[in-house]
Amino acid sequence: MDNKKGTNIISKVVISIMIAICTFICAAILYFIASFTSLNLVVAIFAMFIVPFMLIPVLIPKYRKKLYIFSSIYTFLVILAIGINIFCVNYDRGLKIKTDINIDTSQYLPFVEDTKIYKLNKEASLKFNASDDMPILDGAAAVFPVYSAFVNAVYPSTVKLNLTPFLYTNTVNGYISLATQNIDIFFGAYPSVEQIEYAKSVGTEFEYTKIGREAFVFFVNKDNKVDGLTTSQIKDIYSGKITNWKEVGGENKEILAFQRNEGSGSQSMLKRFMGDTKLMDAPKEQVNDFMAGIIDQVADYKNYKNSIGFSFRYYLEGIIKNPNIKMLEIDGVAPTKENIASGKYKITTDLYAVTYKGNDNENVKKLIDWILSDEGQEIIEETGYVGISKE
Repeated sequence: MDNKKGTNIISKVVISIMIAICTFICAAILYFIASFTSLNLVVAIFAMFIVPFMLIPVLIPKYRKKLYIFSSIYTFLVILAIGINIFCVNYDRGLKIKTDINIDTSQYLPFVEDTKIYKLNKEASLKFNASDDMPILDGAAAVFPVYSAFVNAVYPSTVKLNLTPFLYTNTVNGYISLATQNIDIFFGAYPSVEQIEYAKSVGTEFEYTKIGREAFVFFVNKDNKVDGLTTSQIKDIYSGKITNWKEVGGENKEILAFQRNEGSGSQSMLKRFMGDTKLMDAPKEQVNDFMAGIIDQVADYKNYKNSIGFSFRYYLEGIIKNPNIKMLEIDGVAPTKENIASGKYKITTDLYAVTYKGNDNENVKKLIDWILSDEGQEIIEETGYVGISKE
């Protein structure tokens, strides 16, 4: 009996040690998971006790059945909590990407005292009256502060912004509205081939007036060791030829190359930048419908520290201003306003006022002529873009 009792004691001690070791291992693993993923630390702590609770019944044979039932229910509830936690975090992140990342238009409205748009310090030489047939405007997200400033300078303050003539959608919907002739002027980058073809299919031909210049930039998380890439390296990354940061002087980590949705101004610009180099098909989770969605994800160090994204300089630097990302030098040149103006930074795009052929509203031409004047160019420059040279 003594030997049997002694053996039982030793067995229980061994099992207790095993439980302690398992608990420690579970704690370490779950702490690591909680630190580098979206798993809530509290949920991780509860999950830590699943293994011990499954082993404890071995130590107490008298209540083994009840303890196993308890541990089973406990395990089920913890797994359910983990699932709910992951769902809520991802849902919350989805909401953030779809709301917080868009421009807060209230900060850039015309005729508002504390607006962030640039205001001329004198009366504009062109001024529409409420009775005039004022051009209906729309544009890309990155250009919103520019044409809002145009409205502030030229349109009457009695304009009802939620009706006409001042809209804000995005590049995709804006070009659809222009193609169907529901707006008069779209402000943004050059349309995609598909957008031009759609316009032709509904009997519309776009006309383009260059009003400014902007840099197309690539950016990474601020803690990424890579500060610059060559044009060739970027094309290799977005074609899928380069897949690891170590190939371009960084850490041994896979490159997550984010893209935008088809028809967006930046995605169309990326395709033009790639030229004859075939753009790889990005996984669904690496495609974002919103420009700032890419910025938000690349800035998220925990989950996307090895990412790369693209945008237009002013949108990135003048509107979003996310401190957790950095713009890359391309071919050894930083995308500063000075380097854009001098031509040193080569990856630039023209900013257009796009109209449609056959528009008989004479005020459309008047507004565009004014935008090309010193006053209009002052707004473009002071907003943060590069004005066009006088010919």
